[in-house]
Amino acid sequence: MSQVTTITFFRYNTFLSKIWAFGMMQFAHKPLKKVRGLQEYKLMGSGKDGFNPFADWSVYVLLQIWENEEVANSFFDTSQLIERYLKKSEKRYTLFLKNTKSRGYWSGKNPFIESKTISTDNPFVAVITRATIKIRFLHKFWKYVPTSQRPLAHNNGLIYTKGIGEVPFLQMATFSIWKDKDSLMQFAYGSKEHSRAIAKTKELKWYSEELFSRFQPYKSIGSWNGIDYLPF
Repeated sequence: MSQVTTITFFRYNTFLSKIWAFGMMQFAHKPLKKVRGLQEYKLMGSGKDGFNPFADWSVYVLLQIWENEEVANSFFDTSQLIERYLKKSEKRYTLFLKNTKSRGYWSGKNPFIESKTISTDNPFVAVITRATIKIRFLHKFWKYVPTSQRPLAHNNGLIYTKGIGEVPFLQMATFSIWKDKDSLMQFAYGSKEHSRAIAKTKELKWYSEELFSRFQPYKSIGSWNGIDYLPF
């Protein structure tokens, strides 16, 4: 069995649950480091809609990379840690992903291994991008973000997107789901705004580290607005 990645979104509605979720950004490390078969993990917050750099205190994200699907299923079925998250959160959605392409680095390495069991009957594509922005370019970068993301509005090929990250403003990531590869490619290279963003990245070198990974989503647990109708 090959490596799988899971990404779990948690939504919190009350003030106390949001405080608890923020605290778990620190306190969840100890139990996560003991989880069998867990190769890597990232605890992340999220940004407001529209790739706003300011935090969305109601949504937190747990990204996990597993040796195989069996150990991932065991965690979600039996873990006391995930049970605590479920009790505190109002909504949860976990998506299982198989990596199809990955380049770049995250915290000094690329943790994703290309899967050998990709289905040709599943057209959906999930994408994770992650970058550490050089401090001297923070203002320029965030000033250009609204322009580069403008083609996403009313994009028929985009199913869902959310800005996520470990450190607000400085370490940013995006997660998106697309109807198919053609829809993703049309946004990435067919829109002049995003093409210009790619050119600016090469010209200014405003990242000290960056990673791009593409996945095939194939299984889910729970529900989330905007993703619920995926046929998993």
